Amino acid sequence: MAAALVVALLAGCTPVAQNGDTVSLPAVVPAPASIEAGSGAPFRLSSATTVAGESDAAATLAEIVQARAGLAPASADDGADIELRIDRSAGSGAESYRIAVDEGSVVVTGADAAGLFYGVQTLGQLIARDGGEWIVPAVTIEDAPRFAYRGVMLDVARHFHPVETVKGYLDRAASLKLNALHLHLTDDQGWRIHLDSRPELTARASATAVGGDTGGFYSKDDYREIVEYAASRHMIVVPEVDMPGHTHAVGLAYPELAEDPTISEHMRDIIRDYGGEEPRAGVPYEGMAVGFSSVKVHEEATYDFVADVFGELAAMTPGPYLHFGGDESLSTSDEDFAAFVARASAIIADLGKTPVAWHEAGAAADIADTTVGQYWGYRTPQEGMAEKARAFADNGAQLILSPADAVYLDMKYPTGPELGLTWANGPTSVERAYSWEPSDVIPGIDDSGILGIEAPLWTETIRTAADIDTMAFPRAAAAAEAAWSPATGTSELRTWASFRERVGTLGPLWTSMGIGFHPSEEIPWATE
Repeated sequence: MAAALVVALLAGCTPVAQNGDTVSLPAVVPAPASIEAGSGAPFRLSSATTVAGESDAAATLAEIVQARAGLAPASADDGADIELRIDRSAGSGAESYRIAVDEGSVVVTGADAAGLFYGVQTLGQLIARDGGEWIVPAVTIEDAPRFAYRGVMLDVARHFHPVETVKGYLDRAASLKLNALHLHLTDDQGWRIHLDSRPELTARASATAVGGDTGGFYSKDDYREIVEYAASRHMIVVPEVDMPGHTHAVGLAYPELAEDPTISEHMRDIIRDYGGEEPRAGVPYEGMAVGFSSVKVHEEATYDFVADVFGELAAMTPGPYLHFGGDESLSTSDEDFAAFVARASAIIADLGKTPVAWHEAGAAADIADTTVGQYWGYRTPQEGMAEKARAFADNGAQLILSPADAVYLDMKYPTGPELGLTWANGPTSVERAYSWEPSDVIPGIDDSGILGIEAPLWTETIRTAADIDTMAFPRAAAAAEAAWSPATGTSELRTWASFRERVGTLGPLWTSMGIGFHPSEEIPWATE
C-alpha cells in the first residue's frame, strides 16, 4: 500500500484488504513522525508468540499485551517473534525509535532505553482485533519527539492524592510518551512533603484540603517511591514549592515567616463566587481564593527557609528541575516580588538545579539566567503576559507552555461531569485542547525557545483517581500530541479531524488498562 493510504487509514481506521483478510489499521497517539504500511499480511499474536530483548521493555510489552489481548508472550533468548533492541546508532536522537512489522516478525529498536519504551507503547496501540484473533498490521514507523520536555502536573495541595494514585497517573502519562510529572506540593490549603529540616510543615500544615476534606502528606520514603517509579517509566519528577504567594500553609507552621492575609474587595468577590471563609492568620485555609498570602520578603529567615526547603528537595530529586512557583502573588508588591524571585532562583541555581517559575517571574530583572519559565496564560496572551514569558528567552532560557484555555485539564468539559472550573475562557472541549500550535503562542518564540509542553491538573474539585482519569482523558492525549508530534501543517496526521478518529480507537485499550476516560461526544469511540 502507498504511504498516503496508510495516513488515510490511520486517520479514519478504514477497513483494508491485505492478502484476502480485511483488517482495520489502528491509530497511533501521539502521531508519529513517519509511518508507512507494508505490502504483506499482518503479524498475528497468539499464546505461542515469543519476545526477546531488553528485559524492562519486554515486561512492559507483556503487561500491555495481557491487558489488551489476554495473551502472555513467552520469553526467548534468540529467534523470537518480537525483538526489542537498543541501538545507539539507530533512530534520530534521544527517545527515538523504529518499528518494523511484517507477517513473520516485529522488531522495535530504540536509540536508547526511553526510545525503546516509547516504541513498545506504540506497538501496544497497534494491536487490533481481527475476528477472534489479534494482529499487528504490517507497518514501518520512524518516530522521535518534537520537544524534550513533555509533562503533566498534578496538584496534590488542594486535594491530597496518595502514592498509588500518583503511580497510576505516571503509568497513564507514560503511555502517551510524556516524560515529566510536575507535583504541585504546596499551596495555601496544605503542605504535602515531609522535610527533616522543617518538620513543622507537615506536623501543622498538612491535615486539611479544599472544602474541609482530609489532607495528607508524603513521607521521604513515599517521595522516593514516586521518583523511582517515575524513573522506571522514563519520567522525571519536578517538585514545586510555590512562593512567595500561595504560602498560607507556611504560616501555620512558621508564623514568623508569613505575612498576615491581605483581603481585598477582589478577594471577597472570589470568596463569594467559590465559597469558603476568609483566610485568617494561623487558621487552616479550606477555600479556593488565591493571591492573599505572602512570605516575609525582607526577613533573612525567609531565605534560610528557602535554602532549607530546596536544599532538601534537591537531594531527594534526581531530575534537573526545581519549581519555585512565583504565580499570583497579588499581595506582594512588584518590587518585593522581583527581589524574592531573584534570591530564590539564585538559591536553586547554586544547588546545581535548574529553577522553574510561572511566567510572572519573568518580570524580575535579576532572576537567575538559567530559570525556565512556565507560561499559563491563554493561547492568545492577555495583556503583559507575553512580555513576561518572553523575558526568559531574552535571558537565554526556554519556556514550558501550559496555555490554560487549552491544556488545563481541570477545566470543565462542555458537556459531561460537574467536575472542574470554567475561569479559563469557559469550558474546554477536546477540540480546543487539540487545536493550537505551540510556536504560535508567544510572539517571537519558535521551537528553539520552547523546552516543551505541560498539561496541569489543578484539584480544587478533583478528589479521587477516578476524577483524575475523567478530567485528563482524552484531553491529555491532545497535549501529548502537541508535545511529541510534528508541528501543525507539517504532517497529514496533525489535524483535529485525524486526531479525533485516532484517539477514538484507543477507547478499548484505555478501558483494558483501567483508564476511566470521559466519553466525549466529540470523539467517535471504537467499541472493541
